[in-house]
Amino acid sequence: MKHWARGATIVWVVWRHGLDQLLLDGLQKPWLRGLARALTLGRQLDRPRGQRLREALEQLGPIFVKFGQVLSTRRDLLPPDIADELALLQDRVPPFDADVAVATIERAFRRPIAEVFEQFERVPVASASIAQVHFATLRDRTGQQREVAVKVLRPGMLPVIEKDLSLMRMMAGWVERLSADGRRLKPREVVAEFDNYLHDELDLVREAANAAQLRRNMAGLDLVLIPEIVWDYCHPEVMVMQRMHGVPISQVERLRAAGVDIPKLARDGVTIFFTQVFRDGFFHADMHPGNIQVSLDPASFGRYISLDFGIVGTLTEFDKEYLAQNFTAFFRRDYKRVAELHIESGWVPPETRVNELEAAIRTVCEPYFDRPLKEISLGMVLMRLFQTSRRFNVEIQPQLVLLQKTLLNIEGLGRQLDPDLDLWSTAKPFLEKWMLEQMGPQRLWRELRAQAPHYAQLLPELPLLLHQYLRQRRTEPTPLVRELLEAQKRTNRLLQSLIYGGLGFVLGLLLMQWLVRMRLF
Repeated sequence: MKHWARGATIVWVVWRHGLDQLLLDGLQKPWLRGLARALTLGRQLDRPRGQRLREALEQLGPIFVKFGQVLSTRRDLLPPDIADELALLQDRVPPFDADVAVATIERAFRRPIAEVFEQFERVPVASASIAQVHFATLRDRTGQQREVAVKVLRPGMLPVIEKDLSLMRMMAGWVERLSADGRRLKPREVVAEFDNYLHDELDLVREAANAAQLRRNMAGLDLVLIPEIVWDYCHPEVMVMQRMHGVPISQVERLRAAGVDIPKLARDGVTIFFTQVFRDGFFHADMHPGNIQVSLDPASFGRYISLDFGIVGTLTEFDKEYLAQNFTAFFRRDYKRVAELHIESGWVPPETRVNELEAAIRTVCEPYFDRPLKEISLGMVLMRLFQTSRRFNVEIQPQLVLLQKTLLNIEGLGRQLDPDLDLWSTAKPFLEKWMLEQMGPQRLWRELRAQAPHYAQLLPELPLLLHQYLRQRRTEPTPLVRELLEAQKRTNRLLQSLIYGGLGFVLGLLLMQWLVRMRLF
């Protein structure tokens, strides 16, 4: 009954804001357009369509607001009036009352707000679907005053999210039961992934930990600033962090007037994204313009400022290596290797013919190379790849859904900053360097260093083990001991073969890396 009640609410909001008219007007059938006009009788739909869509998403709750945030980055797919309205969802969701925010802070820290902060601005500087942010000043342990940003969770979020997720799980079950193609898309697993990410956003301590990890990872890159977390003032409902001063990345003309190199800014964004994905396997997965600013401070001029770390993505070593090989093969137009990787990973049935899958991928991707980003719609490429995947029964990997979403966000940002940005040529050198590091002796050295503590614990025990073995040799061995000694000799011979084989493998890696470098450079 809860599912049906929520479904009825969604239908009512769609009807109330006239979103049914937007859908029917976009269809080509004359009788459907006539039906749309008939349904508008008696309803006041004088507000702009973009405003009605935005207000409907706000009324439906945080999941729908996040959907609107993703859509707002795709101006190539939306009319300008709708894109402008949806952009307001990025950081201008109607705020909740400041008294509620103050009560949440006082409940979290168990003391009046005047004892927590030297000064607290009651008017929020930003308001999003999950939380809102206030500026404040506090005195740290050393007695120094610090400017901080205070993020406060919206009250009553968990029940709302649980209702929508429950409805999505039910609908995903319907899709799997009613369609073989739906089962291939794994909708229930995708909803489960979305469930995890949304619940993670409701714990601000987890978000603070995400920010701290990204800050450490990006410390040596000198391309992005991430606020420092004030751990003495963090709670699941309240997070306090360093206040950042920057210009929203959507204000391109203001940045250009200040002297920021916009094309370089676009290239730096691609570098940051691929570094987080392939070097660290830990990436900011909510990179819409409301969460990104640019510093104009002389000490960090032109560097990105990342905000809002509620959603981060993680990739395993297998995922990183598989994706890097796919990207590298795409950039080299080696479609046969792309097809082989899909089969090797188990994403397509093993009986799939490589040449057929290769031809299908070439047909999708070849028309888009050597074009600037303004002439490429990554959304269209992904859509055509999706259509191709249906033909070959490709299984959608739920753990990569966040990466796909973030890649679309990166494309949206790239279009706003530099429509002439060539995404392919910008990313290709980075990925080729990463692949060289993964295949060469650097990876072997990293693995040896990682295992060093185990070796350090084992080596001191070797003399005692050798002494015990030599003492046992003085007595006549029993048949069981002789059998064990023979087994040990066989093991020693096997270990010797493995050592020689390993040395040969290392030499082969060194030779292969030298040949690859000769080929590339």
